[in-house]
Amino acid sequence: MSSTESIAAASEHASTLDSEAVGETAPKVLEVQELKKTFFIGFFRKRVEAVRGVNFTVRQGETFGLLGPNGAGKTTTIKMLLRLIYPTSGSIRLFDQALGSRIVQSRTGYLPENPYVYDYLNPIEFLDLCGRLMGMSAAQRRTRTTDILERVGLSHAKDRRIGKFSKGMTQRVGLAQALLHEPELLILDEPMSGLDPVGRRHVREILAEERAKGRTLLLTSHILSDVEMLCDHVTILNQGRVRASGSLQTLLRPEVRRVELTLEHVSSTLLEWLISEGATVQEQDGRLRVTLEGDEDTQRALQQCIQDGARIIDVIPQRERLEELFIREAIDPPSTPR
Repeated sequence: MSSTESIAAASEHASTLDSEAVGETAPKVLEVQELKKTFFIGFFRKRVEAVRGVNFTVRQGETFGLLGPNGAGKTTTIKMLLRLIYPTSGSIRLFDQALGSRIVQSRTGYLPENPYVYDYLNPIEFLDLCGRLMGMSAAQRRTRTTDILERVGLSHAKDRRIGKFSKGMTQRVGLAQALLHEPELLILDEPMSGLDPVGRRHVREILAEERAKGRTLLLTSHILSDVEMLCDHVTILNQGRVRASGSLQTLLRPEVRRVELTLEHVSSTLLEWLISEGATVQEQDGRLRVTLEGDEDTQRALQQCIQDGARIIDVIPQRERLEELFIREAIDPPSTPR
């Protein structure tokens, strides 16, 4: 099967998981209840409430986005999930067990936002070290290291020192170690950080394949277009509190927010009328792209275009995007937290 075919199959399988496995009846992989973390900073022990009563649930086979602006509490929350720091209060259950079991933790793979790797090692040596720490046998380490380096696109650099790698290549090494032991839950903090557009697409494809295998993914990202493509559910944090949480299908407003028209042969009279009606107008490749808000404005504009003799190339309805939801809930949140 070609790479393109395998990605298509992964996407098709992921769609099946959407409708069948991922739902309220799917087993809980991660459950967070009333999670709080307070830090005391500096000589005067200034109180900083980083996480304030966060609740969310991640179910088997789901791709879950933990979103928020810088300083919202995302990374602090992830560190508590991994027992890198301890919560002030609240509970975390992983695979329906309280945190602390080494076996439970071994079922999780983690990619930090800034992966720390030993600069003097090459990828093979680094992954072999990670595999030994995870209790993998020598034969398992050899096989998995070869496979995973091929998969993340680093086979050509397997003998080079990691210290010579670019930021994007180092990020791929971090992803490789997270995937090495085939964890059931992947926790990925800014997995697209430092990647160019080709690298981002490659990582999205890898994550889609992981999900198609039944893995559960929790990720943070400021690249909201990637989140919208990958995630089933999101929780948006701001100032340590949950501002919105649920499936993208229910959170994003279903009604048509705006419509984009592509027109040709537009007269100056029609152009002036469109601008007077509040339309956003751009010229591109000899065509006019007109953005209108709401159904009524669109109907009126279409009738006017037909009467004026303009040629209508496209009519594209645009519903609310994740970026609009994010700005509404995180940048300018309601006065009362949800």
